[in-house]
Amino acid sequence: MKALTTFAAGTLLAGTALAQDNVLTVYAGDYIVSEWGPGPKIEEIFEARCDCDLQFSPGDLMPRLRLEGGRTEADIVFGLNTDVTKEARAAGLFAPHGQDLSALTLPIDWQDDVFLPFNYAHTAFVYDTDRIAEPPASFAALLEAGDDLSIVIQDPRTSISGLALALWVQAVYGDGAEEAWAQLADNVLTVTKGWSESYGLFTDGEADMVLSYTTSPAYHLIAEDDPTIKAAIFPEGHYFMVELVGKVAGTDNPELADQFMDFVLTEEFQSMIATGNWSFPAALPQAQWPEGFRQLDLPETALFYSEDEADALKDQAIEAWRAGLSR
Repeated sequence: MKALTTFAAGTLLAGTALAQDNVLTVYAGDYIVSEWGPGPKIEEIFEARCDCDLQFSPGDLMPRLRLEGGRTEADIVFGLNTDVTKEARAAGLFAPHGQDLSALTLPIDWQDDVFLPFNYAHTAFVYDTDRIAEPPASFAALLEAGDDLSIVIQDPRTSISGLALALWVQAVYGDGAEEAWAQLADNVLTVTKGWSESYGLFTDGEADMVLSYTTSPAYHLIAEDDPTIKAAIFPEGHYFMVELVGKVAGTDNPELADQFMDFVLTEEFQSMIATGNWSFPAALPQAQWPEGFRQLDLPETALFYSEDEADALKDQAIEAWRAGLSR
């Protein structure tokens, strides 16, 4: 009986170990794993390829990684961007991605061997043509708009898109960023913690414009057959955001993690990501974008800070936002 018990216990442990070996844990932002985000489709496609169990673990990425350090349970981190990657890189938690970057179709040159792009967009103010016939034609015009124009934005201390806006204003106005925020203050209906709350206020008709992305109109055009939602395009340029995936150096499943990194730049993944995450695919020519994406108005100038520049400027940009809005 003892021998049988020992055998059964050993079999159970072996089965548990095998199951654990076949699980890939992916840390991702909440929006990734929502029912309208790309997470469910990514999970479906990758599990069919790897014969494994991909488990998304949603939440705020950098605060979590900062807390866990080398004890993190993540194998993959999905949804970082260059506004936070300097800190992520300095933590020493990530391994080289090992991918050939020649397939990338980003509007900037990308040579990073650790963080791999999967999509991109530009920060923009989105409006409804049924409510605004003539939107501000420039950032300067937005600052000079009358008080009857209301916008909703996100907090740069809690939101990636909010931080992108603060850096966008910094890129356009430099030392005059605080004054620019002071000019805009009367138009800011409210500041929300995250993007979803802001966009919900906009779609509910509570605000005329919302801080979002140049790709947001594609959702309304493709999913709702609604051509009235547009992004105001400014000649000063738009802040460029690229979303990234990283392989955790201490992963317990390096082979599965490598398979996932291989998956990100495949045509199958990239073809899904446009309407999965409503962003431009990082490695798909424009000719292969969904039709709605090819109809979008795009800025001629992409404003972009490297991770070193963003890290050096973000505190200044956030302080300019705080001081300007509080005048």
